[in-house]
Order: sequence, then structure tokens, then C-alpha cells
Amino acid sequence: MVAIGSVIDEKYEILKLIGQGGMSKVYLAMDKRLNKQWAVKEIQKRARNKHNEVVIQSAIAEANMIKNLDHPSLPRIVDIIDSGNVIYVIMDYIEGEPLSQIIEEYGAQPQEIVIEWAKQLCEVLDYLHTCNPPIIYRDMKPANVMLKPDGNIKLIDFGIAREYKEKNLADTVSLGTKGYAAPEQFGGQGQTDPRTDVYCLGVTLYHLVTGHNPSEPPYELYPIRQWNPNLSGGLERIIQKCTQLNPDDRYQSCAELLYALNHYEEADDEYRIKQKKKLRRFSFVVGAAIFSLGIGIFGQVMNNQINNNDYNNNIEWAEKATKNEEKLKYYLNAIDIKPTANDAYLGLIEFFKSDTVFTVEEEEQLKKKMTTNFTNVAEDDTEYADLAFEIGKLYWYYYDYGRTENNDNQITRMKSSTQWFEDAVTYGTADRDYYEMAIIYRDIGKFNAEINSQIEEASDKGLYLPYWENIQSLLTLVEENPDESELVKLELYKLAANAIENYARKFKADGVKEKEIRAVFETVKKSTVNVVTTTDKTETMKNEIINRFETIEKSITNAYRNQGG
Repeated sequence: MVAIGSVIDEKYEILKLIGQGGMSKVYLAMDKRLNKQWAVKEIQKRARNKHNEVVIQSAIAEANMIKNLDHPSLPRIVDIIDSGNVIYVIMDYIEGEPLSQIIEEYGAQPQEIVIEWAKQLCEVLDYLHTCNPPIIYRDMKPANVMLKPDGNIKLIDFGIAREYKEKNLADTVSLGTKGYAAPEQFGGQGQTDPRTDVYCLGVTLYHLVTGHNPSEPPYELYPIRQWNPNLSGGLERIIQKCTQLNPDDRYQSCAELLYALNHYEEADDEYRIKQKKKLRRFSFVVGAAIFSLGIGIFGQVMNNQINNNDYNNNIEWAEKATKNEEKLKYYLNAIDIKPTANDAYLGLIEFFKSDTVFTVEEEEQLKKKMTTNFTNVAEDDTEYADLAFEIGKLYWYYYDYGRTENNDNQITRMKSSTQWFEDAVTYGTADRDYYEMAIIYRDIGKFNAEINSQIEEASDKGLYLPYWENIQSLLTLVEENPDESELVKLELYKLAANAIENYARKFKADGVKEKEIRAVFETVKKSTVNVVTTTDKTETMKNEIINRFETIEKSITNAYRNQGG
């Protein structure tokens, strides 16, 4: 232990001990030359931790890792001094309190404040995850988050952070704080990755907003409203998704989690009910402010004629515009002129599809117009049903939310589209040419949204046969349409391939014959090979499906082994 008042490297005067743990001690020091305070971490080279690993190696790795980082929510390393038996790491002194101390003194923190902290933590974790190579923090907990006097936070203690190595099947040791750590941090369950930090952050938010320490009895993460009914249902859903045991069921990145936090109120029960009511009530509110009660029929007719001309002109300008921002502006102008006419919406949808990506920002623009203008839906409003079907397909095939390099977000897209197909069925009529397809899309989306919980409850038996029949029907409908786009075809072939690979045994249990499975698989193989691709995206999709043919074949063989088709 360094003596208070001693000077390290002739410039850092030790003022007091401010913290210590099993691996090191931390002192407050004054830089005699710069008249600036620093934190000095002292590590004895002889020290060993409980895994019998030399602590100095971990400490130097931590220091070198942080030294190369640059983010306002991370401390800086300014010096590393080797003094024989001791290593001194000189870093920013962070004035403030750890969130663990704040909870201990004041209990659960206000929801709005916790969400703001969570957003900052998402941003810094996303920064770490997008480094090259990515850095997985692995020890998110209130004790490692410092709250500064200005209200901002700093993430400290990188003692068990690691660089993500793509080909590693598992981490070498079990590290993390029990109660906060994700299941995969305890060995044998795969390598930690960004989703590990999503889990730890979810548990941290749980502790902050409920005041209940997950490391103490009852050792279980209850829904947060069980502790405080006044908390947001939206935030509850976010925390529950973060803390799923299976990493595939969590948010797949901190960027995705940050988006959810920015829109947590939209996931709240009351908000969702209100929005659903808005989208169910469709009536065109004519002239919110009519000039006067005395306006005549002639004036109304002339005004309608002007509106029609302006509406058509804006659509025509949008179709001719060469710049994306101009196209968008003209379509939105047209919608404002005639808020419940379909043509401008359909043009806007085609514009969103033109780059094969429906972004979160584009979704916000569309939802704003829909929520504002479609406030009352007639019982059999086929015009609205037509539009709902096209919006459903926009989500199903193009939605970008949750897409990462390793996750094509197909399940997210299907789930997001389901309500629109539901509206197409509810408000449409059986004579519409898309009606049957809307039912199939809706039912496939519902299956994928609900199947995991049904499996957990062991109530999934009998659900796979109708799912299989819907996939067959959708394949038939798409194959019968020669004008269907290459993207739509490939997405469908990928859906069928995924279903066979993942559920072959379930299909068998529900009575689907092997020859049926193989017939569909042969159709998918032949059709995929025959798709003519015109973009890099669809070429990549095509190759990914083809590369899985062998795996799918094995899934069928394994499912139907020792049984005739």
C-alpha cells in the first residue's frame, strides 16, 4: 500500500485512499506539475485473483484497452507506471457517486431519470461494441456507474471486459457479478457478445427502478410493476426483453435497445390501447376550420377542385423528382392535402421500398401521418384495407429495425406487419384479390410472434400443421404471380427454408408427411436457383439460402429417420 503523501514518478502526490477491491486499490492524487487531480490505481504484481490468474495481466490489459478509447462516458488512461513490484495506472478522477450508493441511500430512483441514465449507458456500450475489435464490458451494475454532479454518468472498472473474438465458441472463465451477469457468462453456454451487455444493463435498470437488488433474496426478476404498479408497462416490457435467458430473444444490440428506450411510452399499455383505437376510427374530418357557415356550395366545389389539382400535381412532381428529399416532400404534401386518399400513401410506400430498406425514420414519418389522419375506420372500408395490406407488406419485406450483420430480423418484420394484415382482413372484403394472402400473412406472423411462449408452456402441439399449410399456400400464391419481385420471392423461400430446418420434427409430430416436406423443399431449391437477382442484397440472400440446402436436408432426414413418408 502506497503511503499517503508519497509522490509517484516525481509528479503524482497521493492524497487519500478512495476505493479498493480484490484486485487493486485506488487513490486520489494531485499532479504537482499540472495542479490537477487524478485517480491512481495501484496493482501489486504478486496478487492473484480467485481464478489463480495473475492480476497484473488483467490490469495491464484493462489499462491498454481503455487507453485506446475515446468517449465522454469513459475514463481516460493518461499514464501507466511500472515501479518494480507495483503497477500504477493514472486515470481520470471521476467526481461523483456510484449508483449503488445512491440506491442504498435513497432507494428506487424515478423512472424518467433511470431511463435517461439507461440511454447514456446504451450509447457508451454501443460505442464499445462497435470498436474494432468489439469490446464486451460484461460487468454492468450500479456499482460500476458513476453519477457526476452534472447529471451525466461514467462507466468504470473494465477489469473483466474482453475483446470479442468471432471464432471463439466460449469464453475461458466464468466472470461477472452474480445476479447481474447473463447466463452465458458462467461457462459452457457460448461466447459472451453484445447481447450479454444488454442482459446486464436490463438487470441494472431493474435494480435502479425497483430498488430490489437481484443479488439478494428473492433472487428473481419479477415484472417491475409487481413492486410498483405506477411504473410504465413499456419500460417493464423493455426490461423483460433485455433479461431473457436466450440471447436470441433479447435486443440484439444496444442501438436497438436505445431505440426502444426512446419510444418506451409507445409500448405502454394505455398508450397502445389509445393508438389502436385511433387506427380503428377512420373518418375524414373535412376542413377543421371552415371559413364561415355562409360559405356556398359553389365555393366548396371550387375548393375541392383546387385541392384535387394540388393533390395530383404533388403526386406527379414526386414521381418526376430525381432527388429523394424532393420525392418525400411532394408525397407528404399530397397526403396533407387529401389525408385519406390512398394514391399518395401508395406512392410513398413505393418510394420507401425503392432502396429495399424501410428505415426506422421512414416508419416514424408514415406512422405520424397514419395516426393523425386515420382516426376512424368504417366497418367495411375497403380503401383503408387496401392501404393496410400494402403497409403490411412494407413491414414484412423491408423493415430495417433490429437488422444487424448477424441477424436479418425476419421475425421482427413479421411481428411488426401482423396488425396491418389484421386490419386488411378486418376492414376488407373477400372479393379483394389480396384477401386470402392477407389472412395467410397474418396467421404466419401470429405464429412466429407466439410460438416461443407456446413452446415454453408446452402448448404448441397442433400449431405446426396450420403453419405448414399457410406456408404452402403462400408459396403457391407467389409462384402463380410472375410479376412478383425477386426480394419477395427470396424472402418467402427463406421463410420456408427456416421453417423446415427449425420445425421438421414438429411438422412430423403434427402429421405432415415426409414426402410433403420434401416436395416443398424441392420447390424452394429449384425456385431459389432460378431467381434472377439484380442487386447485391438479393444475390447475397440467394446464396445464403442455397448454402443452407445441405443443413435443411439433414434436418428432414433426422426428423423422419426410420419412418416412411
